[in-house]
Amino acid sequence: MTGSTYKWVCLFFLCLSTTLTAQQKQITLEEIWGGAFSTESLRSIRSLDNGKEYSVLSYDRDANGFVVDVYNYESGEKVRTLINSSDLASVARILNYEFSEDETKMLIATELTPIYRRSALGKYYVVDLKTNDVVLVSNHTIQEPTFSPDGSKVAFGHNNDLFIKDLSTENTYRITEDGEKNRIINGITDWVYEEEFAFVRAFDWNADGTRIAYLKFDETNVPEFSMDVYGTDLYQHQDVFKYPKAGEENASVSLHLYNVTTKTTQDVTLDAFQSYYVPRLKWTKDADILSVQTTNRHQNVLDLVFVNATDLSSKLILQEVDDAYVDVTNNLTFLNNNSFFWTSEKDGWNHIYLYNKNGKLINQVTEGPWEVTQFYGFDTKTGRIYYQSSESGSIQRDVYSITRSGKNKVQLTERAGIHNASFSADYTYFIDSFSSAETPFVFSLHEALSGKLVREIKNNDELKQKLSEYNLSPKEFSTITVNGETLNMYTIKPLDFDPSKQYPLFMYQYSGPGSQQVTNRWNGANDYWHQMLVQEGMIVVCIDGRGTGAKGRDFKKVTQKELGKYEVEDQIAAAQQLGALPYIDAERIGIWGWSYGGFMSSNCLFQGADTFSMAIAVAPVTSWRFYDTIYTERYMTTPQENASGYDENSPISHVDKLEGDFLLVHGSADDNVHVQNTMRLVEALVQANKDFDWLIYPDKNHGIYGGNTRLHLYNKMTDFVRNTLGAATTVEATTGDE
Repeated sequence: MTGSTYKWVCLFFLCLSTTLTAQQKQITLEEIWGGAFSTESLRSIRSLDNGKEYSVLSYDRDANGFVVDVYNYESGEKVRTLINSSDLASVARILNYEFSEDETKMLIATELTPIYRRSALGKYYVVDLKTNDVVLVSNHTIQEPTFSPDGSKVAFGHNNDLFIKDLSTENTYRITEDGEKNRIINGITDWVYEEEFAFVRAFDWNADGTRIAYLKFDETNVPEFSMDVYGTDLYQHQDVFKYPKAGEENASVSLHLYNVTTKTTQDVTLDAFQSYYVPRLKWTKDADILSVQTTNRHQNVLDLVFVNATDLSSKLILQEVDDAYVDVTNNLTFLNNNSFFWTSEKDGWNHIYLYNKNGKLINQVTEGPWEVTQFYGFDTKTGRIYYQSSESGSIQRDVYSITRSGKNKVQLTERAGIHNASFSADYTYFIDSFSSAETPFVFSLHEALSGKLVREIKNNDELKQKLSEYNLSPKEFSTITVNGETLNMYTIKPLDFDPSKQYPLFMYQYSGPGSQQVTNRWNGANDYWHQMLVQEGMIVVCIDGRGTGAKGRDFKKVTQKELGKYEVEDQIAAAQQLGALPYIDAERIGIWGWSYGGFMSSNCLFQGADTFSMAIAVAPVTSWRFYDTIYTERYMTTPQENASGYDENSPISHVDKLEGDFLLVHGSADDNVHVQNTMRLVEALVQANKDFDWLIYPDKNHGIYGGNTRLHLYNKMTDFVRNTLGAATTVEATTGDE
C-alpha cells in the first residue's frame, strides 16, 4: 500500500466513523420541547390586490422591530416596507394585521390575551399607509375589530356589546346596549359556538357598508360551569362561564340588522326554518341580501336562507339533509350574480356543487370516490375553481383546478405528501406549502393555471441536515384489514430492527369523527417523541379506525350514536392482529391518546384487558354526558334520547375490567374537557379498587403547556412507558420458562 493510498483509506474510515457516530445521536425530550426541531415557515402572508405582490409579517433584528414587508411574487425581491413597529411609539409588537379593502389602511393587533381556543382580547391600531397616521381603535382591550368595506370605520366587540369607530371623526358609538357577562353577548360567539362551529366574529358588514348583521346570544338559561384557578394568591378564585353540556339548554340565538345610516336595529325572524343553531352568516354580493345558515339541534338538517334587508323577508334557498349530521363549512362562495359554490357529502363523498341564486342546482363540479378537503376559490377571469383533495390517496393531499362545468381538471401539484395552497388575489400564482414524512416544509411559488414551478421561497434543508445526524426511523405507510374494513396505518420500527427479537408495541391514535392521524406529512412534536421511544427499542403504530376522515361519508358516519364503540373495536382487533406477528410481544402492547384519544385509550385498556397491558390518557372525555351540546349531540343526539349510547361506551362503565397499567393526566383549568371527567373516572376506579397512576396540572388548560409543563408531562409519560413496556427482548427470553 502506498503512502497516498494509506492516507485515503484512513480518511475514508475516519469519515465513516464520524458518520456512524453522528447517526447514533439520540433524540431527547429537552430538544423536542426546547424547539430544536422547529420548522421555518411563512408567517401571516397576505396577497395584495394587484396579484403581483404579497406581504409578510416578520421581526427585523436590524430595524429592531416587527415589520410588514411587501415582496414581488415572481422575483421574490423585497419591494418595500409598509410598517415597522419601531416607528410607532405606542406599538411594541405587531402580532397580526389586516388590510382595509382598498389597502390604504392597516389594522394591527398587539398585546393579545387569549380567552379560549380561538378568541382573544387585544389592543388594536389603524395605520393610514398614505399619511402614516396612527389611531388607537379603543382604550379598552377589544375583540374582532373589522374594517367597513370603504375602510372609513371599524366595528368591534367589547364587554359583550358591539361598537363602531368612525376613523374620520375618531368618534365611537354603540350598536348594542344590553351586553352582560354570562347573560347577553352581541356579535361575538359564546363558548360552545366558538369551539364547535369554529368562529368568533358573529357580525358582518354588507357590501356597501350601510348595514351590519349580527347574532345575539342570550345565555340566561344556560347552566354555568366553574373552575377553581389556584394562582399564587392566598385564596383561589373561580372562573365561571356558561357551558351547555349534552342535553342541557343552549343559548337562545337571534339575528339582527343594524342600519349604520339611521343607527337603528331591526330583528329578523328565522322561526320558519331549522334555526335552533345559526352557525354562519355572510352577506352576498348584493348589499341587500344576507345569507344565513341554520340547523336543528340534531344538526342533520341544514338550511341556507337568504334574508332581504329591505323588507326583512326570508327565503329557503337550499336544504341539506343527512341521516347522521351535516357538516358546517366555510366553503360557501358567491359569484357576482349571487350564484354560489357549495360543498356537500350527498353523493357519499365531499364534493363541490354550483347553484344559481335561487338555489337551483346548475351542476355537480367534482365527483369520484375521494374527498374535496379544501375549497380555495374561483377565478372569474379563467372560470377555474381551485381546490385541495384526496384524489391521489386518502393519506395524501394535492391541489387541483377545474372549470365550473366540471371539465378540464388539472392537477397542480405532484410530489407525494401534503400540499396546501395560498393563491394570489388574481389567481395568477399560488404558494405551495408542501411536506411529507421524509421532507420538512418547503414553500414554493407556482403558476396557478399550469402548476409550473416559478421559484422556491423557503425550505427546511438545515433542519433535514441536522436530523441526518440522528438515529431516525422512517414511517412505513400501509393498511390493515380489521372488522371488514381496510384502515390506514403507519409503523415506526427501530433502525436496527431484528425480526428474531420481540418488541413491545405502543399504539397512538386520536380517532375522533372526521379526523386523520395517518397522513403523509412532516413530523409534529409527538412524532419526535415516538422516534425517541423507537430508539429505545419499541415499535410505534398509528391506525385510523372507522369514523375517521377522507374515506367517504359512510366510513366517517358509521359511529353515529355510538361514539367509542366501533373505534375501540378496531383498535383492539388491530392490536390483536399485530400482536400475532412473531416480532411483537403480545404481552406488552400499550396505547395512548389525548382528548378524544384519551377517551379511546382508556376504553381500549378497560375493554381490551386481554390485549392491552397499559394505556396513557391525557385530558380524556370519560363520559359524553360531561361534554358540550353541539359536538356531542351532533354525533350522539341527546342523553335523553340515547342513554345507552352514552353509558355503554363510557370508560366509567368499564373500570371493573382494568387489569393493566393506567396513567391518567388532566389540567385543572381545562375549559374544554373539564377535569370533572378525570375526577369521575378516578372515583369509579377507586370504588372498583383498581390501582392506577394519575397527575393533575394546576391551572393548565386542555393543551397542558406553559414553562416546563410539557417537558414535565412527557418525562412522566416516558418513564411510565419505559417501566410498563420496556424494550426489545430476544424471542428466547420471552418464550422460555416465562
